[in-house]
Amino acid sequence: MTHEERARRFEAADLYVVITGEFCAGRSPLAVLDGVLEAGVRLVQCREKRLDDGVYFDLAREFRYRTAAVGALLIIDDRLDIALGVEADGVHLGRMDVPIATARALTADLLIGASTHSLEQALEAERAGASYVNLGPIFATKTKAKTAFPLGPAAIAEIGPNLSVPFSCMGGIRPENIEQVLAHGARHPAVVTAVTAAPDPRAAATVLREKILAARELARPRV
Repeated sequence: MTHEERARRFEAADLYVVITGEFCAGRSPLAVLDGVLEAGVRLVQCREKRLDDGVYFDLAREFRYRTAAVGALLIIDDRLDIALGVEADGVHLGRMDVPIATARALTADLLIGASTHSLEQALEAERAGASYVNLGPIFATKTKAKTAFPLGPAAIAEIGPNLSVPFSCMGGIRPENIEQVLAHGARHPAVVTAVTAAPDPRAAATVLREKILAARELARPRV
């Protein structure tokens, strides 16, 4: 699949679910993945910070098999080598990972996502070749040991219109506050524990997707 095809599918997706075994409430990440895909989510990230390389590779390969079976995009966190090895659709890079320009030089077809915490960083990532940027954290979050100060949902409306590439946003987004990020222009809210730690990940993802799709319908121009 070409980068252009993947980029179109990214833009068509809605909820972005990031799955980390540590935050799956004792369940297998694959069990959570299955529920997420059954809910219709078509944009998934496999994020593991503590697994040995071989274990991470095997998990990512199984993620690839299951996401490909339903036509979902798979993004691998941090590890460009694993993303290429399992033929994922993209890699998501943090500020301390492989430079975006280096990653882009190694692959023309993968989506490259970039974590950013300000308009300056988002524009820098875009210029370096990022396919999409992630804005955050929007609200306070406990899924990362070190996080920037929460930007607040208003930052979405301030930063988003200045970008030429799509953007996701994450950090503390939950059913009770997702309308705030949607009202400020978010099209791809990204979540971790709001889905992965929920009693029923499939139901949780369904609720969030319904809110996103309802907001899109309200924003659609009427002829």
